[in-house]
Amino acid sequence: MKPFVRSIFIPALLFLGACGCCEDAVVVSAPPPPPPTPVQVVAPGLGDIFYDYDKSELRTDAVAQLKTNANWIQTNTANVIIEGHCDERGTSEYNLALGERRANSAKDYIVNLGVAPARMKTLSYGEEKPFAAGSTEEAWAQNRRAHFVAE
Repeated sequence: MKPFVRSIFIPALLFLGACGCCEDAVVVSAPPPPPPTPVQVVAPGLGDIFYDYDKSELRTDAVAQLKTNANWIQTNTANVIIEGHCDERGTSEYNLALGERRANSAKDYIVNLGVAPARMKTLSYGEEKPFAAGSTEEAWAQNRRAHFVAE
């Protein structure tokens, strides 16, 4: 029985395969490009501050920028989001926590300058939104930051 099934089955498959080869191929067009990502306009007067590796303590060079940011917040009606960012080193969970500590340290300093805490909220992106691409110390230094965005 096996030779009989083989003698019918194999030619049938060849016939079916040959029948499909004469049809026109369907050409699928390329998918449309993704919509452009919204660009956040950074308000003049609000600037980023930067942190040392694996630290959330404010550096001395950050103090002047935080004072400028505090003056901007006090003279404008917009609320501010302080985003904490990290470089790519470390786990996602660790970097989210570190980003939160960085955003909170910046907020606490501005609150001590007299800005109402209700005018600011913090958000941690960890390593998810790097500013500079690459795996070099220069790129990592730019990604360890607190970023200020007016709402």
